[in-house]
Amino acid sequence: MSSTTSEMIVAGKAVLGIEFGSTRIKAVLIGPDNSPVAAGVHDWENRHVDRLWTYTLDDIRTGLQACYADLRHNVKRDFGVEIENLSAIGISAMMHGYMAFDAEGTLLAPFRTWRNTNTARAAAELSALFDYNIPLRWSISHLYQVVLDGETHVSDIDFITTLAGYVHWQLTGEKVLCIGDASGMLPVDAATLDYDSRMVEKFDGLVAGSSLSKKLLDLLPRILVAGEKAGTLSAEGALLLDPSGHLRPGIPFCPPEGDAGTGMVATNAVRKRTGNVSAGTSSFSMIVLEKELSRPHEMIDMVTTPDGSPVAMVHANNCTSDLNAWVALFKEYQQLMGADVDMNEIYARLYTNALTGDADCGGLVAYNYFSGEPVTGLPEGRPLLIRKANDRFSLANLVRAHLYSSVAVLAIGNEILFGEENVKVDRITGHGGLFKTPVVGQRVLAAALDSPITVMETAGEGGAWGIALLAAYAAAGDGRGTLPEWLDNKVFAGVEGSEISPDAADVAGFASYIRRYKTCLPVEQAAVDCL
Repeated sequence: MSSTTSEMIVAGKAVLGIEFGSTRIKAVLIGPDNSPVAAGVHDWENRHVDRLWTYTLDDIRTGLQACYADLRHNVKRDFGVEIENLSAIGISAMMHGYMAFDAEGTLLAPFRTWRNTNTARAAAELSALFDYNIPLRWSISHLYQVVLDGETHVSDIDFITTLAGYVHWQLTGEKVLCIGDASGMLPVDAATLDYDSRMVEKFDGLVAGSSLSKKLLDLLPRILVAGEKAGTLSAEGALLLDPSGHLRPGIPFCPPEGDAGTGMVATNAVRKRTGNVSAGTSSFSMIVLEKELSRPHEMIDMVTTPDGSPVAMVHANNCTSDLNAWVALFKEYQQLMGADVDMNEIYARLYTNALTGDADCGGLVAYNYFSGEPVTGLPEGRPLLIRKANDRFSLANLVRAHLYSSVAVLAIGNEILFGEENVKVDRITGHGGLFKTPVVGQRVLAAALDSPITVMETAGEGGAWGIALLAAYAAAGDGRGTLPEWLDNKVFAGVEGSEISPDAADVAGFASYIRRYKTCLPVEQAAVDCL
């Protein structure tokens, strides 16, 4: 295996995918059979500066280099070779947000990530203007908000993009986006696979007379779909990615895609009537629709698969951050008692023990709101645990309440899809940190959505693998078939998954929990007001 893999890497037949997640940048190298052969990681954290969540350009550059350097080190250690050429490269990142540049390519304002909720007025006005739900985190909301706020940089804006689009631009010189990521900047037209021309025209009319000097289409990256070529690694890009100088320029790229799209690819959920749930720092569910929804819904975002099919997305800004904080507290206790600390074991024992608790968490309610949560109308968040004196306050119920909290917003949003809109889905696949402990995350999500949940053997590979697959698909050329066909035949054929159906007691317990959760939302708002 090692010798064969070494020869494959030396021959330049491997494909590289890099994804910028909220807390980790990950690189995955795959072989011709589309299986991962090596990985590299770099942990990073967003900054909260002037009430806005951001990463600096230096964070992005050094993070990219550190992640690739870790991959390069691991390849050299395990296979004894350098990476000098590749079959293809793909870049992915957390979607949405706002990166604005002038004509010289200078960043005009700190990068505003998806996590920011300062765009309430802009999102509300655009939703009314377009008759279409425009979320707070979308790029068009951020753009209009800086216009409304009269920020001094507006007159100098020449180009706006997402994080994936920015990194791709730096590596190739191309200002493009895959349609899934682009659909989180501005709604796209499923018929034309381009930005919605009606909305473009309305926006240009709305900002006429403002200091915004260019038309909207001139500001946005060009849209591509999965399978299209999106430029090649430039000489400058090669040195940016690999300052050691080993990596050669000229490597082809696939279109840069958002983490929602790569999650769909990594779970084989790009075909109609399939869906997936990604649960990590944030969480989102993606259901690929057979037809458009009957009307706009404030809790549901309409985006697309990487090949342009409509997708109903429920996005929660918060997922496992507060749960992780509580687990870290138990780690600290173990250290205080002089016990050995193994974080994987702590998670496994706490999660598994949680299933022995009451199905309704004994009356406890937790809010995991590190940041605002638009689905429940909270512009800011405060982590909060609520209980009555006579509630059943046990370790199992405490952890179970936080597990429920991690999927509560998804459950609220999907009530509309499966209830009011009567959307049908054949399979929902879970992936992300919540599902690392076997059974527990699946069982919790199955109760929340009252639907069977599948976790595949490949669930741990994540979005970096997903963008590597999109790069491999682009490199496959003619005769590869559609993206769903290629994934079925070339990637997931024979891949097994475990399915867990909802337990009736769990479903009833979660329903009781979510009723309390909704009732106590004013308490969470009071915490925001007072703290």
